[in-house]
Amino acid sequence: MTGESPQIHPEENYEDVSVYDLDADVEEQLLLAHNECTFIWANREGWPVGVIMSYIWRDGRFWLTASSQRARISAVRRDPRVCIVVTSTGSPIPRNKAVTWKGTCTVHDDVETKAWFYPEFAAALYPGNEAGQATFVSFLDSPRRVILEVAPTQRIGYDGSKMFKATARWLAAAQDSA
Repeated sequence: MTGESPQIHPEENYEDVSVYDLDADVEEQLLLAHNECTFIWANREGWPVGVIMSYIWRDGRFWLTASSQRARISAVRRDPRVCIVVTSTGSPIPRNKAVTWKGTCTVHDDVETKAWFYPEFAAALYPGNEAGQATFVSFLDSPRRVILEVAPTQRIGYDGSKMFKATARWLAAAQDSA
């Protein structure tokens, strides 16, 4: 659904907010403009665990990095099903927008992946700072570092501005009929 927010009627409520989906173009802007997500995986007991991580969005996939001794790395090698959540908070995109992606995670430790990923990642985290990027790349290039590639499989988007507009129209209509 794009453009106009759906109408809210007085007998309705906010139990189903799926009608306030995030438009594809806004989602792409968000994923490219932001570089922080919540990365979620299942531990050995099956419990969901999440951490805040930096990412880059390239070619329809999320790319992240961590040292291979982190618990999340052995967890995704055991079960590659993960989830990534990105919100517009802290990004140049207006507030109250979010996307959640379920996906499968592949762990890379090959030289070719590291060769393109490190500079791209550094440029995203230190835009316009070539010295900072070079230093960051040298820090990343360590023996146990791996690259995580998350291929999205199922999406949940939300655009709070659509909900706000629909609510404002309903409130105005309710006032007019009072």
